[in-house]
Amino acid sequence: MQEQKLYEYAVIRLVPKPEREEFFNVGLIMFSKREKFIQVKIHVCEEKFRVIRSKIDYEDVKKHLESFVSIAKGEKSAGSIAQLEIPERFRWLTAVKSSIIQTSRPHPGASNDLNKTFDRLFDELVM
Repeated sequence: MQEQKLYEYAVIRLVPKPEREEFFNVGLIMFSKREKFIQVKIHVCEEKFRVIRSKIDYEDVKKHLESFVSIAKGEKSAGSIAQLEIPERFRWLTAVKSSIIQTSRPHPGASNDLNKTFDRLFDELVM
């Protein structure tokens, strides 16, 4: 029997009007220290975004969300945070922020296949 791999995940949320505390899920971050695994996937439904009637620019939001992906991948163009070790990158990405892009608190789990689990959670929580 294959050993279960421990992981943590957090949902990335768009909070267009923080004073109203309304949000919708736009991405997922998953991390496993032992497996040296980190993955981020983003999906912003443009239709949902337009319905919120916010003064926030759609392209700006997408650009900022893509920085989550770049940091997780450790891309040099993403700056010094992206050069940190995987656990530190995950902690930085999931730190409490007061911006319009926030994350849920990290949640733990165990899986035989981190990629399949990531896909399932993304489908359930974001799509």
